[in-house]
Order: sequence, then C-alpha cells, then structure tokens
Amino acid sequence: MAPGNTGRFVKPLEKSFFNQFKEDSSDVRLKQSIENDLIDNKYGFFRVKDYQEHTGYLINMHSTEIVDEDKRLVAAVDYYFIKDDGSRFRVTQPFQPYFYLLAKKEYIQEVVAYISKKFAGSFTSIDTVMKEDLDLPNHLIGLKQRYIKISFATVTEMNKMRQAIMPAVRKNRLALKNNSYYTEMLTESLANLSEVVSSKKQVDHMENIIDIREYDVVYHIRVSTDLKIFTGLWYTVQCRGPYNQATFIQRDDIIDRPDMIVLAFDIETTKLPLKFPDANTDQIMMISYMIDGQGYLINNREIISADVVDFEYTPTPEFEGLFTIFNEPDEAALINRFFEHIMEIRPHIIVTYNGDFFDWPFVETRAAVHDLNMSQEIGFSKNTAGVYSCRPAMHMDCLCWVKRDSYLPVGSQNLKAVAKAKLRYDPVELDPEDMCRLATDEPQVLSNYSVSDAVATYYLYMKYVHPFIFALCTIIPMEPDEVWFLINITFI
Repeated sequence: MAPGNTGRFVKPLEKSFFNQFKEDSSDVRLKQSIENDLIDNKYGFFRVKDYQEHTGYLINMHSTEIVDEDKRLVAAVDYYFIKDDGSRFRVTQPFQPYFYLLAKKEYIQEVVAYISKKFAGSFTSIDTVMKEDLDLPNHLIGLKQRYIKISFATVTEMNKMRQAIMPAVRKNRLALKNNSYYTEMLTESLANLSEVVSSKKQVDHMENIIDIREYDVVYHIRVSTDLKIFTGLWYTVQCRGPYNQATFIQRDDIIDRPDMIVLAFDIETTKLPLKFPDANTDQIMMISYMIDGQGYLINNREIISADVVDFEYTPTPEFEGLFTIFNEPDEAALINRFFEHIMEIRPHIIVTYNGDFFDWPFVETRAAVHDLNMSQEIGFSKNTAGVYSCRPAMHMDCLCWVKRDSYLPVGSQNLKAVAKAKLRYDPVELDPEDMCRLATDEPQVLSNYSVSDAVATYYLYMKYVHPFIFALCTIIPMEPDEVWFLINITFI
C-alpha cells in the first residue's frame, strides 16, 4: 500500500542543544590538543612520558588538555625546558582547576549536600577548607573562614558550573548588602522556634551561597602559583609517567642561563605613493633577520632588479652583522624560505619591532595569498589579546619596551630614533617613497637599509630586554611573553 499523507508533521529526532554542544565542544578541544602536540613536536619539545629525572631550564608554559588513562579530557599545563646541552623536553603537569564558595555558616553542610546532588558528575571533588578572608574585619589576628572547595577535571566544566551559580551569588550578595542588623533582629524576634526549624528544612540552598572566590584566576597561573613553578629558573623534574603529577625541585645551585636561540626579523614591502602598505595588494620585497648574531636577507627577485651578494653591515664593532643573502624568484618562494629557515633552527624567541601591528599581519596575509597557513607552518597566530604568539616559541615586540622603559618622547619611538638614542649609532635612513625606486635602481642600497633594521632590533633586544624579562619571570608565575604584554598594558 502506498504511503498516504496524514497531514501530521513528525519532528525528526535530534540531540538536545546542550548535549550536542557538549559533544562538539569536546571534539574541538580534543582536536586543539592534538594540534598543540604537533606544533610542540615540530619545535623539538617532545612530551616526557618516562619515570626518570630530567634537569632543565624552564623557558615557557602553556595551558593544555590531555586524554587521561580513562580516555577523558583533563586540564594540564605544558612546561618547556632546555637542557644544558641545548636539547629540549616538555613536561605535562595535570592539575585540577577549582574555585571556592562561601556559604552561610549555619548552612555549610546543607550547601555541600545540595551541590553534590544538583551538580552530580560536573565536578571531581568537593570539600570544606579553612582560608584567610581579607573581608573579615579582624582578619589580621589570624582568623580564618570556612570555604567550600570544588575541583574539576577541566576549565570548561568549571566555567559551566560558575555560570550556573554566579546569578544566585550576585542576587544573594545584593540582598545581604541591603539587609540590616535591625531587620535581622526583628525577624528573629517575630519568628517562633518551630517556624525557624521548618524554614531551615524548606529553604533553597542556592540562597545560602553568598560569595564565589578565585574563579577568575587564569589556569596556568593557578597551577604555577600553587606549585611554585617559575620560568627563568632551573628545575630537576621527577616524572611519574604521562598521567601523574611530576615533582619540580628548584636547582638554586645552577646559576648560568642556557643560550637561547633568538631570531629578530624585519620586512620591507612595496606600497603605492603616499600610502601605507596594504597586505592585500602589496608584496614583501625583503625579509632581513638575525639569528644569534648571524644575519640573513631574503630578496624577492620579482621586485628587486638584481641579485645581491653576501655583505657585511657592522655599524659599530659592538654590533657585528655578517649577512648571507638568499635571492628567491618570487614572493611565494621568499615566504617559503623564511618559514623553512625558522623550522630549521627552531628559535626559542622571535623578536620584532611593532611586529604585532605590521610585520606579522603582513606576513600572515601574504602567506595566505600563496595558500600557506602561517599558524600551521610555524605556529604563530593572533591570540585573543590581539598579539601574535606561539606555544613553543616566544614573541617579544621591542616597541613595548620602548614605550614603557626607554623614556623617549612619543615622536622619537621609531626604530631609527631608538637606535640612535640607545645603541649609540646612526642607522641607515631612507625616504619610504624612494624604496620602490631603489629596489629597481639601487638594490644594494635598499639591502643595507633593510638589514640595518634587523641589526637594530636584534641588539636592542639582547642589550635591554632579554635579561630584564627573564629576571622578572622568576617572581611572576606567567609565560614570558605574557609577562611582557601584561606589564606593558599595565604601565603604558
């Protein structure tokens, strides 16, 4: 019998929005975790999975998620180390994120039982702990407050529960603020003992949660603070396999820092007359960079009229610059050469001058034009703060230091003026409107100009920024480029 039209619409079976979002979120996070491992491995930071001791200098840290022995995603922090022989390794430290709830004293156990039932399966443990509370009027005499500590497997699960509890906390705090001792005394005097007992049984315990604490501490800062782990120091790490917490022992007897691979680069681009370069239409003419004092220059022969041979640019004996030249046929080959060289030497630190707002976006856009994904190739991409970063390598923009610590006026904060004031030499200067003409008529002059920026950027970083930033990291439990970015937005 042929099926007939009954006129009724049968809704197809679908997953609930929450479950679908949860599955999609887990898939995305697992994919991100795999991508993190791939880029870390490309830079030579392989995860330690043995049961041995490893000694290294901690240079970086990043939050991540790993799959535990029960095949669940759990939060962890990757710590990046350099050994004294220059080799690299990565230690992954699983750690449960947590926050604290403050409940009314007489309802603490009831709130614990209520949360355990209402949010069952959303957290890994719940307990009460004694902590100092600076809001207490007499906290200086050593009095402590009892808090409810809730721990989670991942930061995502912690944030979901925080979002569920936060509206009630805000409402309760507002009610507590508007309350007065007179209204409390009046309520107690008018209520009978039996009514108090019955109300205690029927109360909604979400109303008894009056505060939530330490929910906004960034995860890797939380872990590093609790475990007292700081970059810029030597540690002996006692590993206990891929799923268990390692023990970090600070080595105060090792003082000397290992030699880090530092790459400082600068680009020169084409542009229309009297206009700023546009990455969508203009091209990269040159990329000049220095790696541990050795200079390199990559030329785009579509723009540069002749091959440039190796030369030396040494403005002063203190700032030596011997440059090796790569003459590439076009822009795609130029970018490929640059990316390949980065992955060949695998720098620990990449330095720019105003790179967050010009060099990196321009290179990223031009790479995309030639079907190259900069994030996949070298691991650098723009983060949520609007700056370019990479997990296994650090990015230091020297312009941040100039704005905060150089004490130079705003009109003298360009790279040429900074080189004159801080490095004490006169750099090569050209009119930007002449650069495209010089690429055709005098490529050697343009090459000298290009490498002068790389030399200034490299030695400015090595002389002023490098020792300062890693000294600061020994007392601030953050990533080095995060310390750099945060102290600058704090003080600028």
